[in-house]
This record gives sequence, structure tokens and C-alpha cells, in this order.
Amino acid sequence: MSNEIDSVSQGQFIVFASDDGQSQVECRFEGESLWLSQQLIAELYQKNIRTINEHLVNIYDEGELEQNATIRNFRIVRQEGSRQVTREIAHYNLDAILAVGYRVRSKAGTQFRQWATRTLKEYLAKGFVMDDERLKSPESSQYFDELLNRIRDIRSSEKIFWRKVCDIYATSIDYDGKTQTSTQFFAQVQNKMHWAAHGHTAAELIFERVDGDKPHMGLTSYKGQEPTRKEVVTAKNYLSEQELDTLNRIVNSYLEFAELQARQGKLMKMADWANKLDDFLKLSDFNILTHAGKISSNQAQQKAKHEYDKFRRVIDANPTQVDKDLIAAIKRIEKKD
Repeated sequence: MSNEIDSVSQGQFIVFASDDGQSQVECRFEGESLWLSQQLIAELYQKNIRTINEHLVNIYDEGELEQNATIRNFRIVRQEGSRQVTREIAHYNLDAILAVGYRVRSKAGTQFRQWATRTLKEYLAKGFVMDDERLKSPESSQYFDELLNRIRDIRSSEKIFWRKVCDIYATSIDYDGKTQTSTQFFAQVQNKMHWAAHGHTAAELIFERVDGDKPHMGLTSYKGQEPTRKEVVTAKNYLSEQELDTLNRIVNSYLEFAELQARQGKLMKMADWANKLDDFLKLSDFNILTHAGKISSNQAQQKAKHEYDKFRRVIDANPTQVDKDLIAAIKRIEKKD
């Protein structure tokens, strides 16, 4: 049996394959459960859709499961003839899928139950499931490259990167994470990385690109429908796709380089690590930052917050239908209270 998770805009997909290869079904993972349509449940258990529907009707009629708690509609794009059609398709969660499996009593059902339990446990604990052998296959090189790109992006996120840098630099004989010198040193490392990737310090990048009059304030990466106040003061969120890829590669290559240096067990000072970073960037033919930058971190944050306030005023003055519905719902709740 094999697992593979592929990130998509709505949830994730996990591929289940039975031992005999007769059943291979793409399961949607969302909200800490697996979801399948009636058609996919039929493919999973190798039964017709009518049989699956009858079992589901009986399961709900007998009160074994609550219908509202186990059914969810997902928007599916299908090719029908020469055109693509979007439809809302009912999907059933793992409880419903397994309930049907107990009634059809197929071998594939037993395998799926064991696989689902193991896969969900691993995914919820780690946040991912991998099919190692499949990724090692030459035919899967494009998926392997995509996986590496995601890993690079995750490792270069500020929290993960600074955690790794702290682990490495903590081996310095003069390291003290509480001192102002160490704080400044970490900021210097970040700026050197940004400068090598696109020729600006982190503060310069934010100051130059944040604009409350632009769509999404000029950000290229953010969660939700619009950027938050916290997101507008993160330099990485303003990078183009090419700049982001370059930065991710620099960060990951340097972390590998620094970890190998640390494992050699040589006594190092913070200044030695600064020199090693410059050596690494020179070896990779990147430009070396030799100054503190034209814009301070405080200046960048102040401008970002100013532009964000301007941006929010425009948004609040022209609310979307979703915003209007939310405001109306809040007012109704307040009246009831």
C-alpha cells in the first residue's frame, strides 16, 4: 500500500492503493479526516454506487451516524466533453467510509481501515506522509523536485531558520543568546541572506515595496483574503517567485554548510561564524553586504504599519459581501444578547 500527499488549494490528497492493485483511490484530507464521494467509495470497495448509497441510507436511518456531521460538499472541477464543469459534490468522512466498509466486508475495506488509521496517525503527528520508494523512482523526479522546493521554503521561514541558526551558533564559545550583540548578529545574518538574493536588506525591501494603494499592499505571499498587520513587516512576503527561490536555496545551502562545519567540533567564536558566512557567499559568487543598509528596521516597520492603516481604511470603506454578511451576523448576535 502506498501513501502520497499533494498540497492543493483546498485541503490535501492522499492516494490509497490496495495490495493487489485493484483499488487505487485519491482521498481528500481536510479537517483531520479523510473524505470520499459515493463514486470513490464504490471504487474503493469495488461495489456499484447504488449499493454504497443503500448502505449509507441505512446507516443514517438506523442512527449509527449523524448525517450532518459526516457529509460535506466540496467543489470539484470535471471535464465533461469539451468543457470543464464545476460542481458541488457530497463527500463522506472517514467514519462514514468505515461504516460502509464494515457492511460490505471486502478485503480492500480491511486494508483501507488499517491504512487510514496508520496514515492519519502519522499525518496528525508529523504534518506529512511520504511514500519513500515512490519518490526514489526516476519517474517521480518532478514530484521529488516539488517536495524539495517545499522543504526549502519551510526551512527558510524565519522561525525555522532562526531556530536552526541558534542551534549552530550556540556552539560558539562566546555565544550568549540574551546579549544585544547576538541579536544584532542574527539580524546581520538575515540581511546578508537577503542582500545576496536580491540586493536589499530586509528593512530596505519592506520600505521599498510596501504600498497601501497596491493590491494586497504589494505582498506576494500572505494567508487569508488580505494581508495582516503581522505579515506586512516580514520581508520574505514581498519577494518575487524567482527571488524567493534564490533566497530559499541560499538559506538551505548555508544551513547544510554550517551544520557540517559545526560537526567538525572546532572551537568557534561568533566572529568566526560571520567570516564563514562571507566565505560561503563568496564561494557561491553572491554579493557580500558590507554595510548596515540605508533603512533601519524601525523605519521599515513604521512605514509598513502606516501603509497598512491606509490599506485598511480603503478596505473598511469598501467592504466585500463577505464582510457585510459578517457585520450583519455580529449585529444579530448582539441584539439577541
